[in-house]
Amino acid sequence: MKLFTKEQIYKGDQLTLKNQNIEAIDLVARAGKQTFNWFDVRMGGAQVPIHIFCGIGNNGAVGLAAATEFVTHGYNVNIYIINCSDKRSKEFLINYDRVKSVSRTWPLLLTDATNFPQIHQDDIIIDAVFGIGLNRPIDDWIAALFLHFKQTKAYTVSVDIPSGLFLDKLADDDNAVVYAGHTLSFTTPKTIFFLPTTSKYSLQWDVLDIGVDMEYLYDAPAFATLIGKNEVLPLYIPRKKTSHKGTYGHSIIIGGSYGKIGAAILATKATLASGAGLVTSYLPKCGYIPMQSAFPEAMVITDDANEKLITEIEFDVLPNAIGIGVGMGTDAVTIKAFKDFLQKNKSPLVIDADGLNMLALDNTLLKLLPAQTILTPHEKELERLIGSYNSDFDKIDKAVAFSKQYDVILVIKGANTLTIYKDEKYFNTTGNPGLATAGTGDVLTGVLTGLLSQGYTAINTCLFGVYLHGKAADIAINLYGYQSLLATHVIDYIGEAYLDLFKQPEQEPKTAEETEKAN
Repeated sequence: MKLFTKEQIYKGDQLTLKNQNIEAIDLVARAGKQTFNWFDVRMGGAQVPIHIFCGIGNNGAVGLAAATEFVTHGYNVNIYIINCSDKRSKEFLINYDRVKSVSRTWPLLLTDATNFPQIHQDDIIIDAVFGIGLNRPIDDWIAALFLHFKQTKAYTVSVDIPSGLFLDKLADDDNAVVYAGHTLSFTTPKTIFFLPTTSKYSLQWDVLDIGVDMEYLYDAPAFATLIGKNEVLPLYIPRKKTSHKGTYGHSIIIGGSYGKIGAAILATKATLASGAGLVTSYLPKCGYIPMQSAFPEAMVITDDANEKLITEIEFDVLPNAIGIGVGMGTDAVTIKAFKDFLQKNKSPLVIDADGLNMLALDNTLLKLLPAQTILTPHEKELERLIGSYNSDFDKIDKAVAFSKQYDVILVIKGANTLTIYKDEKYFNTTGNPGLATAGTGDVLTGVLTGLLSQGYTAINTCLFGVYLHGKAADIAINLYGYQSLLATHVIDYIGEAYLDLFKQPEQEPKTAEETEKAN
């Protein structure tokens, strides 16, 4: 699923009008109908009070089109017009007349903060005030209205985008944005649903198909791509009956230090759980017994020169992939060993944790990385690598430049983990707050290393690995919940995540209208 810029969305709408020989009012009608259908499926005629707040542009026109459907289907609806300007779009005026023709109570005009309606916390708010065309700060009284929405604690659903948000920059004031429990996004989701600083404005989202030109959607280059089951399933490499452990590669996990051998154990376990044929763990001497005891499937090589730290990296194995950095520390002798290793290494790499910190301490090491090395920073580690940034948009720009400069793939961990390779950007859709616990990053390093050793390309390794890692956590929380999820649980459910790839999705319930036609 593609994510588009504002300009691309407008272009898609215009091509749709031209190619389908329709008017903008027809596209608005489709959007209003689909918005109503989404509610009708879930409410089934329930008489919960619904408060629809409409702006005076085309997003407001969609709200009015939906309001007309609600009224004609007998729902308990209150309609409000946010009078933020003297200008009205043509589509707004047409739908304003339509809703007046079917409603006994005309929409209430709101002009300032003195006449906000009373809303009970069990009511529903539909926010159709501003769309993607917003390009200026909103008036104070409208910001107060949005705060009023929040204070009522009523469930709020935004049409296309939470009002007050911009597609390409941050809002000036957190209180000048609608906090939506759900957003109904037309055609595709919006990038801002997946950025750390803007995702809080929409807890959930759904996409509504309003018939935008499919050829355009297929051909237009995406600003970013959303990765879900449909996107990763074609990446899966099936196993052959005649295969053996050598078919799926030999991985090496290099890491650990005194007190942090657990990180290497987690990464090593996850490497085999993701499908690697063989795994060797390279550790300081103190890690030998813990690894052999905790994970008998692994082979172990130790740096016998030091009991507690890795001081040299020497092995006679030719690995298909190497994961390095977990629990490794940044002692001076370890940094030297890391540099010496990079100078002679030819194998594909996944670098995490202290490996990233060592790159940040000496950025000349970045020039020693093989092409398409995978780096897996969290936000702070990323900042050490690419420098400070003033917004998520600035962060993406700097990460793209960094990826191009050093020919590396960045897997920026967090909610909706973002993978960047040069101009390509991918947001992941799996994972949950339970992953905010020690060791899950080490598990991801192992998953990626294991996939890389099996012959997946570097970019496919990232997309598939991040998805699997998150999906395993999504399955595991059904038993453990967010608070009690452990990194080892994620490893335990990687197999279930693989099996889930081939499960059929449940069908969406039908609208009353669709059910009637079917009968």
